[in-house]
Amino acid sequence: FVLGAASGIGSAVAWRRWGKRLRSSEWVTPDMLARRRWVRGVVTSVGDADNFRLYHTPGIGWRWPLKFRRVPKASRDLKDQTIHIRIAGVDAPEGAHFGRPSQPYAEESLAWLKNRIAGRTVHCQLIRKDQYGRIVGVPLVPRRFIPVFLSKSWGSPLAFEMLRAGTVATYEQAGAEYGPWGREAFLRLEAEARAAKRGMWNNDKGVETPAEYKRRHAAVPAS
Repeated sequence: FVLGAASGIGSAVAWRRWGKRLRSSEWVTPDMLARRRWVRGVVTSVGDADNFRLYHTPGIGWRWPLKFRRVPKASRDLKDQTIHIRIAGVDAPEGAHFGRPSQPYAEESLAWLKNRIAGRTVHCQLIRKDQYGRIVGVPLVPRRFIPVFLSKSWGSPLAFEMLRAGTVATYEQAGAEYGPWGREAFLRLEAEARAAKRGMWNNDKGVETPAEYKRRHAAVPAS
C-alpha cells in the first residue's frame, strides 16, 4: 500500500511538472520563471518579427509513432491556448501601428521569421514576464539531422540566427535578457551583420535602429 501510494504521488508530481500543458502565458508561474524552465511546443503564429505564439506540447503523444494528441489548426481552437513568447535579446524593425509608418525592412524581417519557425517545433527557456504579459524566452530551433527531442541540448539559438541574417538588432533597453551567452555575444553577431550589410543593415543612407525609432516616436503623439 505504501509503495503504491508513493508511486501515485510521484506520478502526480511528475505530471504537474512535465506532463501538464501550459495553456497560456497566465499559466506560467513565478516559480517556473525562477527555475528558467524549458518547454517544447509548436509555433502556431508569428506576430511582429521578434515574438510568436507557442502551443505547449509536453510529454508524449504529439509525434509518430505514438501520435494520439494534436495541435489545433483553427484560430478559434487556439484562442487562449498558446504562450506568447518575446524572443530575448533582440529587437526587430517596427511594423506600422498606432498611426505610425513601418520601419524599412519590417516586412522582410517578419517574413524571415515566419519562414523559419511557423509550424515548427522549438524548445524555449522561459525567463520572465514583460510589461505586456508576454513571456521573454530563449528559443532553440532544431538543427538539420538532429532529432527534435535533442534540440534542447543541440538546438540552434534563434536569436543568433536572426542577428546573423540582419533581421534584428540587439535589444539593449532596461530588463534585457541574453540567455547563457551574454550581451557581448549578441553585439558581436550584430556587428558582423552590419559589416556585411545583411538584411536591415543594407542601406547606404544609414539605419535607424528599432530603439531609435521608438524613442523618436515616443515624443510625437500618434495621429
